[in-house]
Amino acid sequence: MSPVVSRLVVAVVALPVVLGFAYLGGWWMFALAVVAAVLALHEFWLLARSLSPLSPAGYVGGVLALVGAERGGVEWMVGGALSAFALAFVLKGISASRQAATTSISATVMGAVWVGMGLSFPLLIRDFGEHGRLALVTVLLAVWAGDTFAYFGGRLIGRHRMAPNTSPGKTWEGFFFGTVATVFVAFIALYKQHYLTIAQSLVLGGILAIAGPMGDLFESMLKRDMQVKDTGTLLGGHGGVLDRIDAILFAAPAAYFCIRAFGYA
Repeated sequence: MSPVVSRLVVAVVALPVVLGFAYLGGWWMFALAVVAAVLALHEFWLLARSLSPLSPAGYVGGVLALVGAERGGVEWMVGGALSAFALAFVLKGISASRQAATTSISATVMGAVWVGMGLSFPLLIRDFGEHGRLALVTVLLAVWAGDTFAYFGGRLIGRHRMAPNTSPGKTWEGFFFGTVATVFVAFIALYKQHYLTIAQSLVLGGILAIAGPMGDLFESMLKRDMQVKDTGTLLGGHGGVLDRIDAILFAAPAAYFCIRAFGYA
């Protein structure tokens, strides 16, 4: 099966499942986020194994961030994620690893914050009162549309590399297609829904169009440092779970604070 076909098959299967959990919300969405976080963190530990991350501390911090987001909001989410710092310090003290403490602890905390907090923001968005479901589904669809159109647009007509030293496959042409798709989907999803105004929906789409690719490039930078192509093979042509959610890990926090800045919660 070619990578393109594999990507399409995985998308056709996974998209309805994720949207279904987002629609249900509550503990259903929380359970999905926990599974995704554990798988993504596992891939990150493998990616960063040369840094000797203290994975138990990272798992605890990542999951507690999700628990905090579900039960207590942003403050509890931050507290849960930062518990990885204290636990990593303790584990490093009894670890036999010769890796520098600065490196091991930093890699551990980064995993907990990047993945744990990144996946907590969809839970926070889903809790935006009566419009939480609409907001989360809009963010997910807009980010996925942008990623898909950027991929195919880049393959079809991409000529000018966007970040040749970080991710040679990404092009400005693909970014343009992705941006148009992201803004369009955000606008259509929110049009006449008595939630955000037209201008606000366009701004949200623009922010997602920037934040999503930044998340993708951030992961590409890490993979380039570690000299790997994908973080896993679980999702076929999409790579690993971390490869699939990298855009959401940046886009969801950006969307949360954007919507809050508009005065909605």
